[in-house]
Amino acid sequence: MFKVDIQSEQKQAVAIEARRTREKQRQSRIFNVQNQVIGVDMEALKNQVMERRKREDAERAREEAFNANRVQCDLMAQMLEKEEAQRARQVAQQVQAFREKEQQPHHRREFDLCDPARLQRKPIRVGSQDPCCGPSSMQYFAGEDLNSTTRRRLQQEQSRRDLGRQWEEHLQARRQEKYLDILEGQRQIEMDLRAVHLDELQATHRRVKDVATANYNRTQATEMDIQQQLARQREQDDNLTEIYNHLTSDMLTEKCPASLKSQKVIQNHWKGMSSEQIAAIQKEQAGQRLEAQHRRKAEKRQEAEWARQEQMAAQAACQLEHEQQLQAQKLRRDLDAYNKELAQEQQAKKDYLDKVVYTNEPTSQFYLQFNTSSR
Repeated sequence: MFKVDIQSEQKQAVAIEARRTREKQRQSRIFNVQNQVIGVDMEALKNQVMERRKREDAERAREEAFNANRVQCDLMAQMLEKEEAQRARQVAQQVQAFREKEQQPHHRREFDLCDPARLQRKPIRVGSQDPCCGPSSMQYFAGEDLNSTTRRRLQQEQSRRDLGRQWEEHLQARRQEKYLDILEGQRQIEMDLRAVHLDELQATHRRVKDVATANYNRTQATEMDIQQQLARQREQDDNLTEIYNHLTSDMLTEKCPASLKSQKVIQNHWKGMSSEQIAAIQKEQAGQRLEAQHRRKAEKRQEAEWARQEQMAAQAACQLEHEQQLQAQKLRRDLDAYNKELAQEQQAKKDYLDKVVYTNEPTSQFYLQFNTSSR
């Protein structure tokens, strides 16, 4: 039999039909109100939850298997460590037993030179003339101490004596310190009592000084009152004397012919000015009045000039303010015209959009064509 190939159009038709079938099934699942809960696929969520639980159970089982394997490995490691420690302990015990049995100190060749009990059994030499030493033996060695026991005993006794003396000195120092503390306390008490006594003396002296100052102030006040009374009495006497001198002088009685003939004026004998002096004074006063009039006229001219300058400045300011107001009004008119023109343009644009562009209003059928696919 020969293999018959399906035509491409048939394949495309079959594929399109299959896609349409899948799309219908998808739409039936998505747009079904009973199964749809705010756009959430509950079956998919349940499947995801079940898959997640299965994955968590698998991971938990895997972790438990790993934990069991780790515990078993730890137990085996502990057993191996115990065996290794026991083996090392056995080897150490065998080595120690061999040393104790075969390597005794007295088996060594040089044991007689480093025997610790040799000196206890018999000293090497008791002195410089030891009979135990032969003729060829050396009798003296640099640095050896044959009297070490006696010297050590003497040193210990001396140390005890030094310690006892130091202890006595320490006790004496403590007793001396206590005695000094007692003396210091007594001296502090004495100083406190002396300070209290000095405070009392100072208070008494201050009171006495205050009383003396008050008495002195009263005495001074009394003396000042007396001096003021004497000054007032003296001033009153001087005033009376001056009044009496004025009453009895030639100034009021006009009995001073010699003063008219002489050029020297005696103040207490002067009766008045002459006609020449009065004329000179009047002339001087007239000149001063004329000068004052000129000065007032100059001041008036200056004030008038200042007033004129102020008026000119005020007029210039008013003119400048008027020009500014005219410019502001012109600017406002231009701005209003521009806003009016802009409003007209916007209204024309709105009318064009409402009447020309947006004439075909969408119906409900237009909105129903959206959201009809599951994609």
